[in-house]
Amino acid sequence: MNDMKSSVTISQPDAISEIKFCAWVAQAEPGELLEYHRGFLSLDRGYPEQKNKTPNQTQIEEMSARVFDLAERGFLHLLQQRIGDACFSYLAIARPCPDGQSINFSTLMKEEAN
Repeated sequence: MNDMKSSVTISQPDAISEIKFCAWVAQAEPGELLEYHRGFLSLDRGYPEQKNKTPNQTQIEEMSARVFDLAERGFLHLLQQRIGDACFSYLAIARPCPDGQSINFSTLMKEEAN
């Protein structure tokens, strides 16, 4: 009997900027899917009290905050898919716009007023 476990090769997608992500949301058709991060997001973005975050951690933290904000505002559905041990694919799915309206890019780049 063969006890070898199959291995999975995981290729890290190119990091996407907030601007490119918002551009995608603005033009995406309902149901379109985009992987915005691959890894373990809560660890990859660093700890909240961490003082010396790397530029990569800062970019991941800002991007994840933007994605979550857009989901909270109703532009996206978010989900994650396990790829392997401590590795996930984080996915955004475009939601339909109310009344078939188009999304203004500047609306996506600003924080919702409290």
